[in-house]
Amino acid sequence: MAEHDLTALMAAQMDRHLVFPLLEFLQERQLYSEPEILEAKIRLLSGTNMVDYAMDIHKSLHGTDDVPEDMVRRRAEVVSRLRSLEEAAAPLVTFLQNPQLVQELRPDKQYNIHMLQDRYQIGPDQIEALYQYAKFQFECGNYSGAADYLYQYRALCTNSERSVSALWGKLAAEILMQNWDVALEELNRLKEIIDSKNFSSPLNQLQNRIWLMHWALFIFFNHENGRNGIIDLFFQDRYLNAIQTNAHHLLRYLATAVVVNKRRRNMLKELIKVIQQEQHSYKDPITEFLECLYVNYDFDGAQQKLIECEQVILNDPFLGKRIEEGNFVTVPLRDEFLENARLFIFETYCRIHRCIDIGMLAQKLNMSYDEAELWIMNLVRSSKLDARIDSVSGTLIMTTSHVNVHEQIIESLKGLNMRTYMLAKNIVEPAQAAQQAAR
Repeated sequence: MAEHDLTALMAAQMDRHLVFPLLEFLQERQLYSEPEILEAKIRLLSGTNMVDYAMDIHKSLHGTDDVPEDMVRRRAEVVSRLRSLEEAAAPLVTFLQNPQLVQELRPDKQYNIHMLQDRYQIGPDQIEALYQYAKFQFECGNYSGAADYLYQYRALCTNSERSVSALWGKLAAEILMQNWDVALEELNRLKEIIDSKNFSSPLNQLQNRIWLMHWALFIFFNHENGRNGIIDLFFQDRYLNAIQTNAHHLLRYLATAVVVNKRRRNMLKELIKVIQQEQHSYKDPITEFLECLYVNYDFDGAQQKLIECEQVILNDPFLGKRIEEGNFVTVPLRDEFLENARLFIFETYCRIHRCIDIGMLAQKLNMSYDEAELWIMNLVRSSKLDARIDSVSGTLIMTTSHVNVHEQIIESLKGLNMRTYMLAKNIVEPAQAAQQAAR
């Protein structure tokens, strides 16, 4: 069941707190044994301040009320450190909790720093203490408090490196609180910084883009406009290059987004090209399904891969999200994927055949004869298909049509405007960033 599980690859590119939702999903799906999952959680928690949670898991794993002495000592250290940081950050926290005092702050950071120092004796040490306090709160699992303090810290911080670090922390906190709209705003803000910042080396910038894409999956598969978002981001040349360089497994999520997004079918050709280029570096049933269908025209192979695709989606933490509706549990993305994948098979098959046996087509779509006939009838009625059904012979007869040459030209030019814009942007932005740095 865990053959196509990507959790280990994903965890390497994420903050350890973001890995907990993945483990919770795997535990629910029972892809691994309960002791394995609990051991993994304890290893993750060892690098955080969530000691009470680690104690509870240890008790559950070993069936005892006793906990190791090192956990007890660790808890005492965390409590002591929390009190120390609380005291150090107290003057600034008290100021920020007073709405009347906060109104004295201005967009000018230098003014704010001098004002806080002169009027309230709050200096760089207290601002640094706020960052450490916010980070500690995050490590304790208090994501709401951490997000607030990190936001306030960025409004006062003049250290660009620390400001970016705080933004990463705030993004993680918003994701863990499932504030998808705010998380998307922070994601876009972080992307702008990564794309315009002068990194010490291109490898550092590449790594930041890879981190961003992995963290973005939480948002893209939960936000209402996420499926457009993932296609817009992952198909940008810089990010597509990052995927092809060191994150080939992200092709699963890009392929899924293209399949389920009917409005972005124009990206299918580009996707197939990338899948072909990377077939020796990464493949799974989802990418293989598209390769079977659009490269090899292997309908039997596509049919088999479609069956495997369902299991991959159901067992993937990002794709297999379940929704309870009354007494039923549905997996919306699984249903959309299967529906669109069947349509892909059908359209491709119809493109190279004029008279099609419905019984044979039903087998290729993994449907019963009656289900296939009804499905095809609905397609014909909704004008998605230029064909007619011969119920006597049980066949579907396609009507031959030729695409106007002008329509072909218009279709091929549809993406030209956006690609030209992105090319110009990729040239202008680094030049502007270089000019600002020179000043």
